[in-house]
Amino acid sequence: MNKLNSVCVYCGSNFNGDVQLRNAIKQLAETLVKQQIKLVYGGGSVGVMGVLANDVLELGGLVTGIIPQFLMDKEVGHKGVTEMIVTENMHQRKQKMADLSDGFVILPGGFGTLEEFFEVLTWLQLGLHNKPIGVLNVNGFYDPLFAQMEMMVQSRFLKPANRDLVFNEADAEILIDKMDNFSAIPDEVWFKERNLS
Repeated sequence: MNKLNSVCVYCGSNFNGDVQLRNAIKQLAETLVKQQIKLVYGGGSVGVMGVLANDVLELGGLVTGIIPQFLMDKEVGHKGVTEMIVTENMHQRKQKMADLSDGFVILPGGFGTLEEFFEVLTWLQLGLHNKPIGVLNVNGFYDPLFAQMEMMVQSRFLKPANRDLVFNEADAEILIDKMDNFSAIPDEVWFKERNLS
């Protein structure tokens, strides 16, 4: 069992006001604080990011924000986090977030959230890290994405073993529990041969 000490959460810089999403954020915050897991996130005070950080802080949890200077200059940085790390650019931000985390959770978001998700997932597939990745799939938000992954498997662009590296759960407590018990076994055979069956 890998006890998670810190989890990086990728999520939207917008919040649509959805009640189910709001409840999921609250449940995730409660789960992290109860299990003494530090939140590592993009450092923003707005959107889902800001709501999650505020919830964790209000519950007495630890929050590390990591934000590039240009976003701090736009005054979107959270002023109340436990620790704020300012980077020169987005690449350094993403690397720092990954380095400081024992696992990754994906909440609903837009392009940036998906880009971060697929980057750490690709790194896991390549064996560059062995940290668990979990999608908190609120109200089926990511069902089409998992359908696309299934299409990738059926079309033989993706091995089932690598698709299965991602946890897909609607309940934060179940998700964190599964991530805590994760053992990475990416299938690297594709390095050696073209057969994707």
